[in-house]
Amino acid sequence: MSKLDYRLNAIVDGSLQDVGDLAELAAIAAGNGATIVQYRDKDAPTRTMVERAAAIRAALAGSGVPLVVNDRIDVALAAEAEGVHLGRDDMDVATARRLLGPDAIIGVTVKNEADADMAIAAPCDYACIGGVFETLSKQNPDAPVGIEGFAALRRRIGVAKPDLPVGAIAGIDAGRARDVVKAGASGVAVISAVFRATDIAAASRDLRRAVDDALEGRSS
Repeated sequence: MSKLDYRLNAIVDGSLQDVGDLAELAAIAAGNGATIVQYRDKDAPTRTMVERAAAIRAALAGSGVPLVVNDRIDVALAAEAEGVHLGRDDMDVATARRLLGPDAIIGVTVKNEADADMAIAAPCDYACIGGVFETLSKQNPDAPVGIEGFAALRRRIGVAKPDLPVGAIAGIDAGRARDVVKAGASGVAVISAVFRATDIAAASRDLRRAVDDALEGRSS
């Protein structure tokens, strides 16, 4: 399984087309501190998703920042993305690993203890816990877990897999990034805090700096 720098996961959502070209947005984030980019699109047809994912991957070429596709293993394969991010209703991780190969990045969503146990047992490269806070970026039937809930799930995973990167998602800005890292996060996953900011490059740098500062403080 791949080693992964999960400090800042910039999620390029299909709804961001009103902000700008998705590939260009991804490139800005990657050039200003993002360590992984995730393409997520709940509404576009498959062909459009493949085209967008391929364009994002091309925009990231040479940056060292990998692309993972949310939910869709077929799109990831067609666009030659570095991996996928899977939720509880998506393909199981073992099957995804068989299809994508040993070097692919596979991430999983964790919302509760059952999901945490799945992440522990699965051949995944990272887990992302959330939603930690309320968010307007996604309709979520599950209540936010909060900092305490995040910390509990993080500890559960960490006991069994201490080296597995574990991120935090939903409603996270620079201030909250510091809080979740102090609670055990390896990094954060964001949409609005970067891509709905007035200055996307500056917002990316601010979030990355917040994560780095908190990680340094945690280790000192």
